[in-house]
Amino acid sequence: MQRERGDSGFLPRRPSGSVSVTVWAAVLVCSLIAAPYRARADEAGRYLTGQLLVAAPEMADPNFVRTVIFVVKHDGGGAMGLVVNRPVAKGPVKDLLESLGLEVKGASGEIILHYGGPVEPARGFMLHSDDYVLDSTTVVEKGIALTSDAEVLRAIGQGRGPRRKLFALGYAGWAPGQLEAEIKAKAWFTIPAEQDLIFGPAFEGKWERALEKRKIEL
Repeated sequence: MQRERGDSGFLPRRPSGSVSVTVWAAVLVCSLIAAPYRARADEAGRYLTGQLLVAAPEMADPNFVRTVIFVVKHDGGGAMGLVVNRPVAKGPVKDLLESLGLEVKGASGEIILHYGGPVEPARGFMLHSDDYVLDSTTVVEKGIALTSDAEVLRAIGQGRGPRRKLFALGYAGWAPGQLEAEIKAKAWFTIPAEQDLIFGPAFEGKWERALEKRKIEL
């Protein structure tokens, strides 16, 4: 797995008051990082940025068994993606904001934390619909965006954030040529990205639904 460098992130601080143990444990060292580089238009035909990577039934790696991954970046330097069907914890948005040292006044609602992949599990990523955009937001593909600014969390707590969202900890990364080799070995197959498969609440059935969309090679 290839590690990516993150910047423009933020780290939570341990709050002085009472905070949900589940939420705090999940975000102890969580940080959002800036959106990664996107392949140039002339590279698009060879790369999978913006598509869904689906684990084949034969996948043996426990990190990726029955996973669906949104490919955030794929170019000559390797690939990066976020698992979108493994929720790990759920808690109040205000607890998460407080753990990050942010203003919690008026914050309400809950947020689900997802396993994004085995690389740098302390880093957080907000994948969301592009109806919410900040200066740091990068639209990856077809209405799907990534934001690195902690303001997105405050906006969500105040009911003015993106309509659809997925907060993931960690990511999946591949060295140059590694993902291509794994696809050739039939460990993965790809399908076009669909917002319901990324943001839909029926997490347990995502892999099965994605599997049904696989094109059978004759």
